[in-house]
This record gives sequence, structure tokens and C-alpha cells, in this order.
Amino acid sequence: MARSMNKTGDQNVEGSQVALRDRLAYRLIVIGLLFLAVVGAFFYGNAVGTIKIPFNRILEVLFFDDGSMERLTIWNIRFPRMILGGLVGMNLAIAGALLQGVMSNPLADPSIIGISSGAGLFGIFILVIMPQHMALVPIFAFVGAMSAAIIIYILAWKGGIQPTRIILAGVAVSALFSAGISGMLVFYSDRVHGALTFMNGSLSARSWGEVFTILPYSVIGLLLSLMSSTHMNILILGDDVARGLGLEVEKTRMFCTALAALLAASAVSVVGLLGFVGLIVPHSIRLLIGNDYRFMIPASALLGAALVMLSDTFARTVFSPTEIPVGIVMAVLGAPFFLYLLRR
Repeated sequence: MARSMNKTGDQNVEGSQVALRDRLAYRLIVIGLLFLAVVGAFFYGNAVGTIKIPFNRILEVLFFDDGSMERLTIWNIRFPRMILGGLVGMNLAIAGALLQGVMSNPLADPSIIGISSGAGLFGIFILVIMPQHMALVPIFAFVGAMSAAIIIYILAWKGGIQPTRIILAGVAVSALFSAGISGMLVFYSDRVHGALTFMNGSLSARSWGEVFTILPYSVIGLLLSLMSSTHMNILILGDDVARGLGLEVEKTRMFCTALAALLAASAVSVVGLLGFVGLIVPHSIRLLIGNDYRFMIPASALLGAALVMLSDTFARTVFSPTEIPVGIVMAVLGAPFFLYLLRR
């Protein structure tokens, strides 16, 4: 009897949590707190480092150019790096949220299913074969990401698309492109250093140029993702139900996959292969506020931005003056989380 009462109590607690996640006020509060987390991560990242800058001083240099070393450090190094980290985190988190919905699988992520590897292969091709044409990296990265997505769909198609087949095809494509990257580095071993930084994902030495490169992709991707949220809500109900509600399932899948590829490619083109953001963030948001993509998209964008900014701050300060790539920090965080999801 006691066991029955405990089971009933657990069900009541679970039911109350689900009811809380469905409340509009609660969801808006969570999004507000995530926004404050982004602001806090941004200012904390600007305050710490080899040169420590107080919070009030950061506010001063925002509005007054006094020509000081602190002003130059903030504007030329830390501001663009923090902003870029936020945009990269936002793009990867939204891409992961879209892919998890399209594939009906919480383990879907741009880096796991091959989209990031496709972008990385084409990006590294420019870095090691034509380094004089660095401006082409974003374009080639997008072509690589879309190529990976198309190959995955071709391999997974058999009278329709099944999410499980997409995941398996994605893993195979990811392995293929990763082998291509390794082969390229073997043949051009004299140019490995820059490519290794790209493969590990790093915000080191990034400036306003990279910010302005990714910014239009981030804005367009965020707007299109928000516009697609209603369709995503229908898609996650299942193909049969979605078709019954009048949704063109395959077109929606292709569009959202292309949108995820665009967001992932833009991130890869400026920082390299940064994994696990698209895996950790959407799943965490889903646990907090549920599956409604009208709220998942903005919440994932904010948490992704805060996570990458904090991880990068940790990466450049914990072993100071030595700096490690932020991709290593994300791998340390993401691998245990992936195993946790796998066990569940």
C-alpha cells in the first residue's frame, strides 16, 4: 500500500511539473531569467582575464572613449569575442532544436549527424588549399553543410523519411567527412596548425570581422526559425497527424533541415567545429518549458548564447596565460550529457 501511495505521489509531482511547464507566465519568467543569464555572461566575460576590469569601468568605456588600455581591450578584443560567442551559441542551439524536432530524436545535433562535419570539410578545404581566399569560408561551409544534409536524405529515403534512418545515415556521413578532413591534414601537414584550431572550435583572435560575417545569418535564421515554430509544433505530433492537419511533412522537414544547416554552417565558418551545443541546450530547455517551439526557439537561443560565452570565458582564464579552445570545454560538458541521454 505504501508503495502504491509513493507511486501515486510521484505521478502527482510529475503531473504538477508538466502543468507548470505549460503555463505562459512560467515560460516567460524562464525566458526572462535566461536573458539575464546572457547579460551576466557577457559582462562577466568582459570583466575577467589578464587585465581585470571592474563592472562600472566596463559601463564607462561603453559610452566614453578615453583612449585607455581598458577601452582598447574591451572594444577590440573582448566585446567582439563575447558577441561572436553569443551568436555562435545561439545558431548552434537553434539548429539542434530544429533537428531534434525534424528527426523526432533528442540525440540529434549538427555535429553528431554530419552537418557540422560537412561544413568543416569544405571550410578546411579553403584553409589548407586556398588560404588566400578566406572570405569564401562561410560560403563553402554552407555548401558543405547542405551537401551533407542532401546526402543524408538520399541515404535515408526509402518510400519516405524515417527519423531513425536519418540518424543512422547522419552518423555514417559524419564519419565519412571526418575521414576526409583527416586525409586532407595528412597531405597538407605543413598547414595543420590553423586547421587544428578550426577542428577544435576556438574564439581566440576573433574580431569584429567575424561578428559581421555571422550576424546576418543569425538574424535571418532566428526570424525564420520563429516563423517555423508553428509548423514544428505540428510536425512533432507525428507524420500521420501532421498530414491530417494539412502540413506538407516532407517540405517542412527539408526546409527546417536546410535552415539548421545554414545556422550550423555560419557558426562553423567563424569558429570551427564546436560540438554538443545543439545537443545540450534544446534538451535542457525541453525539460524546463516543454516542447512548444514558440518558446523553445527563443529560450534555446538565449541558453546557447550564455553557455558558449561562459565556456569561452572559462577556456581562456582557467589556465591563464595558456588558452584552450572552447570546443574542448564543450566536449567535456557534452560527452557526459550525451551518455546521460543515451542511458535514458
